[in-house]
Amino acid sequence: MNMRFEDFKLEKRLLNAVTDLGYATPTTIQERVFSVVMSGADVCGIAQTGTGKTLAYLLPLLNQWKYSKTKDPQILVLVPTRELVVQVVDAVNRLAAQLSVTTIGLYGGVNINTQRLELQPGCDVLVATPGRLYDLAVTGAFKIKSIKKLVIDEVDEMLALGFRPQLQNIMDLLPQRRQNLLFSATLTEDVSALLDTYFDNPVRVEAAPAGTPLKQIEQAAYEVPNFYTKVALLQLLLREDHTMSKVLVFAATKSLADDLFAELEPAFGDSIGIIHSNKAQNDRFQTVQRFKDGTYRLIIATDIVARGIDIAEVTHVVNFDLPESPENYMHRIGRTGRADRQGHAISFITERDSAAKEEIEAFMQLQIPVLDLPPHLEISTRLTDDELPKVHMKVPPVDLPKKEERGASFHQKSAKNMKVNVRVSHKEKMMLKYGKPKKRPGKK
Repeated sequence: MNMRFEDFKLEKRLLNAVTDLGYATPTTIQERVFSVVMSGADVCGIAQTGTGKTLAYLLPLLNQWKYSKTKDPQILVLVPTRELVVQVVDAVNRLAAQLSVTTIGLYGGVNINTQRLELQPGCDVLVATPGRLYDLAVTGAFKIKSIKKLVIDEVDEMLALGFRPQLQNIMDLLPQRRQNLLFSATLTEDVSALLDTYFDNPVRVEAAPAGTPLKQIEQAAYEVPNFYTKVALLQLLLREDHTMSKVLVFAATKSLADDLFAELEPAFGDSIGIIHSNKAQNDRFQTVQRFKDGTYRLIIATDIVARGIDIAEVTHVVNFDLPESPENYMHRIGRTGRADRQGHAISFITERDSAAKEEIEAFMQLQIPVLDLPPHLEISTRLTDDELPKVHMKVPPVDLPKKEERGASFHQKSAKNMKVNVRVSHKEKMMLKYGKPKKRPGKK
């Protein structure tokens, strides 16, 4: 018998909010985490992106929350990107719609003094990126010792982005007595080290072993020779497959994302967006919003925002370029197939990607089916600068004469540049000047 949220014995106002949001049956991670968090134990939750981790930790924490007149923050949620800050704040506000919970989101890229003023009235829940949170904590902008519950979400991505020093500094500032919740899609050595140092006998809860692909995601791949053939294939798929109504395309770098956008924009105009770390914060938020509301049919993104796009209706994820690690592949495809919907993940594989594909398949213990290219696809012979074959010029060795045959190691000066220092007496100077000797006057 499947559990329902009524079985969690949630506070009535919280249960009403869950019902109003249309949630009826908890996911595996939500079901397994709830009772452990309610017991007060530290938790290490391992679950893939798209399995409902946000609700898994927010429900028990909000269920335990007690009203405080001081308005010092009780719950701290750390996430790797500003997009995730916004989405977690939105999730808290929706769940706590009937509670008196105030929530503030903190992230870089905006005026820190504005955020400091926003913190002055106090709040109950802080959601933040590590860097900005630490900057405000050390200046006393809020009372960090009041934190009772700490959540570190997407910790593997946080460590990959270089937030280890900030995390360690924040841990040292927090009160010793607190409950720690950590959520990650993969349990790397760095994540294990963090657990061993700062957590108190954490209970490990797994929704699925790391590397297990979500069952509702259909994976496929195409073998393509170069960038421009990949562009042609993506255009063809988008034209002919009308089920590709909300498509998230991942490129390896910001420059490749920009190049791909430039190629696709003439054909798709106002239905295409792009998002990466060089884009202004407001542009990134607006792009995600337009993708959510259907204005954009597809957006092009890089891995840095792979964790920051929480959209339930993504129909297809396209790996225009394969990521550097199998873990990032899992995070990418986890953007589709959410909320029990069927998802599709398509990868474009060039010859140089073959090793990366094998690593991903070994990680998942599953082979990605390779499909035949459409017969009417035009194979491009045009290559990018990066794809052009590198010409290595072979320089023939030069036989130098033996040392004794080389002569002096300097060039002889020309006659006009020859200069010889000659001492000229006063008598000779006078002779040259007056044509006769000129005597100095005698002493008187």
